[in-house]
This record gives sequence, C-alpha cells and structure tokens, in this order.
Amino acid sequence: MRSVGSREKIRKNGLSRGKSGKSGASSPKPSEPCVNRLLGLLPRKDYERLRPHLKRISLGYRQSLYRAHKPISYVYFIESGVGSLVNTMANGDSAEVGTIGNEGVVGLPLMLGDNRAPTSVYVQVPGGGVRMKAAQFKKELARSASMRAVMLLYAHAFFNQVAQSAACNQFHSLEQRCCRWLLMTRDRMQSDQFLLTQEFLAMMLGVQRTGVTFAAGALQRAGLINYRRGRVTIIDRRGLTRRACECYGISKLEFDRLLAGRKSRNVG
Repeated sequence: MRSVGSREKIRKNGLSRGKSGKSGASSPKPSEPCVNRLLGLLPRKDYERLRPHLKRISLGYRQSLYRAHKPISYVYFIESGVGSLVNTMANGDSAEVGTIGNEGVVGLPLMLGDNRAPTSVYVQVPGGGVRMKAAQFKKELARSASMRAVMLLYAHAFFNQVAQSAACNQFHSLEQRCCRWLLMTRDRMQSDQFLLTQEFLAMMLGVQRTGVTFAAGALQRAGLINYRRGRVTIIDRRGLTRRACECYGISKLEFDRLLAGRKSRNVG
C-alpha cells in the first residue's frame, strides 16, 4: 500500500466525535429489520442469541472503533457509514488498507483468535449500526459452528478485498481508483449523496490532498459527480462505473459469491 504524506491527525483528534465504547446505545427492537448484511446471513437461532447483546449506536466522523495494539472491546456491525482500516508507520504517516461497511463487521481479529491488531479502525463516513461486547461475541462464536462459518466467509471476502486493493494501487490510475472508492462508498451508504472529506479520500487513494483535488475535479468536469465541502453527490453512476477500473466489479462479485449467495433474510 502507498503511504500518505500527511501525519495521522486522527490519532490525536480521532475521538472528537465520541470515543470507542462511549456512544449512546439502545437495544434493537424485535420488530426492527437487520440492515447489516452479515447479521442478515446468520441462522435465526444465532441472531436471536446475539440480539439481546446488540446495542444501537450512532457512528460519528473520525470516531475510533479500535486502536492499534490495544485490546478490542467491541465488535461493530455497521448499517450505514464506512469504517476505515488504517496502518500507521513509525514516523506517523498513515495509509488506509481496507474498508468495512454494511456488508461486514469491525473486529475481525476476534474471529481469528486474537484480541488486538497492528491497525486501527476509524469511522470514515458517518452513519450508524449496532455493537456488542467483544467477550460476549467470542462466547457466542465459540458455541456456534454456523455462526463461525458465516464470519469466516466474510473474513475471506475481506482479505480478498485487501489483496485486490494492493494490486489496484499498483496498476491503475488515480482517477480509476477514485471512481472505484466512490462507488464502493455509495454501495455501503445506499445513497448517491454522502459525506467524504478530502483527508479520508486521500488516505483511501494513498495520495496527497492535491491528488484528490485533481481526480475529483476531473470527474466533476465530466459531469459524473459533484463534490463540495466534503459532500459527494454521484450524478452519473453508470458513467462512473464505466470510468472505474476492473477492481470495483471484481470485489463486488467476490463479496456476492461468498456472502450474497447464501440465503439472507430480515431478522426482525
């Protein structure tokens, strides 16, 4: 992955919109449908065991979900918004190495038997979701083979996304990669309008903010997007898709192959 020249300001002010584990929370009601795709793939018996422990929360911009080399206290099932998996170098430079949206879960190391990671996760695009305590999640994971199977399929899909992104950064143009990330964010938000700052878009693309200005400006002049004051509006989704590199379609198909092919349902 390419590093970003800017210092990781997130480390210092990442909790300006709420600390990890401090957000206001409430339990989802039985009548509320599940809009996190991964929770929706769980067998009903597994979800019903999780539901009393799931607390509904809002996810603020730059909110820390877990920090590098620190114990992971919660798992987060994002329903709207995007989490950014960030790797920070010794000199403070940082780069995004993966993203998590409503297709997955924040807290992947817990599924693999660890309770911490060398990376951090911050909220890149604000939204909401549900969370549960890591200890309870591990307990439920240990007692259910069917739950482990679903979570491991997601882990496989996520690692494939990271590998595809590494190749994408090496071989595709800045504009193509910008189209890809905008489309991925749009899919997670289920909206053509969303907040996305230049700082985080630069981290997503592994460039300086001047590179973001150049790429977004080109897409804006082509009539594909509007980008003002950190708010993106996708005007021509089909045109943006045609301009994106092949990695957008490959990653999307791979997630669908591994996850969407399973029987999904509302779990209200």
